[in-house]
Amino acid sequence: MIKIIGAGITPFAVALADLATLPRRELDADFHCVAGWSATGLRWEGVAFKTFYRSVIRPAIPRSVTVTHLAFAGLDRYRSIATIEDAMADDVLLAEHLDGLPLDTDHGAPLRLVSPSQYGYLSTKHLCVIELHTEPPNENYGSVSALTGLGLRGPLFQRHPRARVWNEERHRYLPGAALRPLYRLLIPPIAFLSARGSHSDSSE
Repeated sequence: MIKIIGAGITPFAVALADLATLPRRELDADFHCVAGWSATGLRWEGVAFKTFYRSVIRPAIPRSVTVTHLAFAGLDRYRSIATIEDAMADDVLLAEHLDGLPLDTDHGAPLRLVSPSQYGYLSTKHLCVIELHTEPPNENYGSVSALTGLGLRGPLFQRHPRARVWNEERHRYLPGAALRPLYRLLIPPIAFLSARGSHSDSSE
């Protein structure tokens, strides 16, 4: 079940089975972690978020409301935020399958957001709530993360609000290249947490 809330709408829920009534999409894409590693050649399957938004969400939004940001929350309490522009990109998917198989728990079952053009911490696992906002939410982007799980907080770990991979938008203020060496040191502990099935790898 996906709950849709916020931005002056009457909250409603969409059964995961109802996704089957929407056009299916397969997407071959790489997955990039902000720490510096990538998983290449992945095949995701599900429903394009743009299709879901236009078919299911937008009809419920009052005409007087302009949605600028979306928050995606998972069953594990992880929460990421995207601009409406980024969320409506052609490669953003509500994915149920990976490489021909249903998602397992480590990869975000039963449903996850997949945004290959952004660092993995935007791709919320175990998706259960989509919040609509008319302005940027007042919080850090990507809460309950592997970095905070490792006790790493403060100005050095202020995530970029758009996190576009090819622009290396790793940090809200610092250039991405400057953070590369530090983030690569985090790969082993993040991989360890991910192997344990921790929710913290949602922040990749």
